[in-house]
Amino acid sequence: MKFIDTAKIKILSGKGGNGIVAWRREKFEPNGGPAGGDGGRGGHVYIEADKNLGTLLDFKYKSIFKASEGQKGGSKNKHGKNGEDLIIKVPIGTLIKNLSTGEIIADLIHDKQKVLVAEGGRGGRGNSHFTTSSRQAPHFCEPGEPAIERELELELKLIAEVGIVGMPNAGKSTLISVVSSAKPKIADYPFTTLVPNLGVLKKPDGDGIVIADIPGLIKGASLGTGLGHDFIRHIERTRLLVHIIDASGVNGVKPLEAYETIQNELKEYDHLLLKKKQLLVLNKIDLLQEDELEKTIQQFKRKKLTPITISAATKKNLNVLLENLFSFLKKNPKEEQVEVQDFYDPSATDHKMDEYYVSKYENGFYIEGKKVEGLLSVTNLKDYQSVAHFMRVLKSMGIFSELEKQGAKEGDTIYISGIEFEYNPETMVLT
Repeated sequence: MKFIDTAKIKILSGKGGNGIVAWRREKFEPNGGPAGGDGGRGGHVYIEADKNLGTLLDFKYKSIFKASEGQKGGSKNKHGKNGEDLIIKVPIGTLIKNLSTGEIIADLIHDKQKVLVAEGGRGGRGNSHFTTSSRQAPHFCEPGEPAIERELELELKLIAEVGIVGMPNAGKSTLISVVSSAKPKIADYPFTTLVPNLGVLKKPDGDGIVIADIPGLIKGASLGTGLGHDFIRHIERTRLLVHIIDASGVNGVKPLEAYETIQNELKEYDHLLLKKKQLLVLNKIDLLQEDELEKTIQQFKRKKLTPITISAATKKNLNVLLENLFSFLKKNPKEEQVEVQDFYDPSATDHKMDEYYVSKYENGFYIEGKKVEGLLSVTNLKDYQSVAHFMRVLKSMGIFSELEKQGAKEGDTIYISGIEFEYNPETMVLT
């Protein structure tokens, strides 16, 4: 399966159903009071972590997700049906960002953990809600709240306790294959590992830990060179790094130079990565004479570094490496979260109902806005009371004041959703 660890998606919540204008039509009461029902709520959109998923591959084939709309209200005060919520499943370890701002919305690191990313629109109220002592027969209702539309970026960071890093062909894939259940592709050429490999390493107590082989880093990886830039993000979640170096230098890179290259790339990507505990491992010692190996070890010791020497291919000294690894994990237990907390995203509930735009053109003024356009959609333009209510709302929103500020004069043409009105300081009438 292809490994996909970033994706961009577009989401839309469900629009709320409109309320309606209706009247009781019962036997012996042909002119009954208002009985317009409320519209149903639109469906919410959630993103939820699922332990059964491993990559973001599904989002390569589908990138637009829309919850269902609420149904409009019915006569006899019948409530419209609510839209069904939509739950988008992602792998554990998925970071969710606002694509336009880069702001992090949620970091889903536990199974079933979720975040509401787009709230469904509230259903509009029917005319039965607008009766007063002086208005017994309201001829207007409310539109449903509009959908929330957003573009998000998903970024998967693997959940692994131990990460193996190093230059290409240092022996990372060989090491993970002999200490865990992973079966990576192994060959003697650069970038054999094109995607992170995950394996489960059994501890002495029988428990298992996840270990990741991160594709080879090279000089410039933090700036996008080679494969490292794509996968270096997966190092951020690990508790321990196993930095493996080809002690033989058969690929033309001296061991100490390889060490310094990787350290610099980690620093350039995020200096906090250097604060992670590292086990320094010199691999392929089976290819060196004892004096050559000792000379290499002394070079590191002069830098106050104490490497563990192994041969992953022959499994020499693997027990020493594992003892050090398990000792660190035992002394530094991972923090357990007692209760999985869902995330809250304020932008997910902002339907932008109070926003509107007044634009002046040669042929008149144009008014745009979700609330204005929604209200117009449920306004009976042939009914004086319904139109009067529409104008009252526009005035209370400050739209008349804005028109005046932009120089609107009596008789000017006002356009709302393609419908023309004639303006005067107190009201507008259809032209």
